[in-house]
Amino acid sequence: MPSRPIPPSTPSQARQFTDAQQAVAYVVELYDANTAFLREHFKNMATGKSPATHLSACYPYAAITTAKPTQIDTRLAFGFVQEPGRYSATLTRPDLFQTYYAEQFALLLKNHGVPLEIGVSSVPIPIHFAFTDGMHVESGLEPDRLAVMRENFDLPKLSVMDDSIANGTCVTELGDDLPLSLFTAPRVDYSIHRLRHYTGTDPNCFQNFVIFTNYQFYVDEFVRMGLEIMRKADNAEDKAYRKQYTALVEPGGFTTYNANLTGDAPDGVALDRLPQMPAYHLMRDDNNGITIVNIGVGPSNARTISDHIAVLRPHAWLMLGHCAGLRDAQKLGDYVLAHGYVRDDHVLDDDLPIWVPIPALAEVQRSLESAVAHVTGLEGYALKSVMRTGTVVTTDNRNWKSAAIKNWSNASTKAARLRSIWNPPSLLPMVFASVCLTAHCYAFPTGRCMGRSSCQAWLTAFTGSKSTSISRSA
Repeated sequence: MPSRPIPPSTPSQARQFTDAQQAVAYVVELYDANTAFLREHFKNMATGKSPATHLSACYPYAAITTAKPTQIDTRLAFGFVQEPGRYSATLTRPDLFQTYYAEQFALLLKNHGVPLEIGVSSVPIPIHFAFTDGMHVESGLEPDRLAVMRENFDLPKLSVMDDSIANGTCVTELGDDLPLSLFTAPRVDYSIHRLRHYTGTDPNCFQNFVIFTNYQFYVDEFVRMGLEIMRKADNAEDKAYRKQYTALVEPGGFTTYNANLTGDAPDGVALDRLPQMPAYHLMRDDNNGITIVNIGVGPSNARTISDHIAVLRPHAWLMLGHCAGLRDAQKLGDYVLAHGYVRDDHVLDDDLPIWVPIPALAEVQRSLESAVAHVTGLEGYALKSVMRTGTVVTTDNRNWKSAAIKNWSNASTKAARLRSIWNPPSLLPMVFASVCLTAHCYAFPTGRCMGRSSCQAWLTAFTGSKSTSISRSA
């Protein structure tokens, strides 16, 4: 048992690294030592052996100091700092983020040519976050132990878990470090623990490509296709394709393994009652598989789950759904690829003013277009017969099929004004802008396509379109 935690470091006490893998290994060492210290003393406290004083152990941090502007590869959207100064970020869960940290550290070292500083911060690790599944660590405590837990350990504080960095409202005092990451370690830990609560699956299962939907039949189709991939293939081509995926994980951890890789039988227990926003994961060893989440109804749900998944830094996410069409030329079943958003849901107005433009990302749009072409067998001008681009209006009116549509389709109201300066809105959903805005705030690719009741186009966009790629941001 660690007799004491590794204390906070001053810059002179921290270690300097020019090798990314060695830097990550030291982060693991610091994090493991301090969380083990907390877990062991919590175990003692739970059995009545209270420590004599309040115990704290702190998160590791990474920092970089640059003295001059640096010319970098302008195609990158991550892995560098924009101007001279000292930047730092608290770090957590290297078991989840080890590959991500190694990638980011390597880019910082390459782009700036200065050592990376790794040490222990002054930000305490809340006792709940010292356990990977610890949001309810107090559930087994006796009443008298509950009363002294706050005296013995640090607890989560929402005041240090805000999104001021991502929202651009973070103010640093003269002499303070500038933020090196969009998220602080406590904010990341909070979201990781909430993911298990909302989705019913372990955060380790989440893949780098995420599909959000609010219709169960899309999830059913995803599961059907996932189980088909898990079955033993009859020919070499199918077997080679299926072998890239290792397992299909459902809520509760029920896991079906790939018969093309192993003879293992399914394990775990399927849930009798699904969580609020169940998630299903088509997994790969490199985490470049696909996760689908049924986010339910409404922009508030969309914001909640995307806020939490964002800390995992997925490569891209898509919103898959269908909704009301507002153009007479639209047909039932058309695909609509969103290229603009009118935010009438107000869910994110306080964090991102409505005058902030939210552009569609070209790489994702092209990938979706290619995927629809691949699935339908149409191309060029013929593709326009089943797929349109258009403006999406997101509303918080839960009776959107009547009252909201009337408001946005009436030529004497908002739609007429929008038409005069742009083009008439095409769609009226409840969640799309919320998903898009969250991705914009947290700086990674997103896309939205709505229409037919099939997952095939969206899975193709992530896995099978040879002519396009989805770029990585961080």
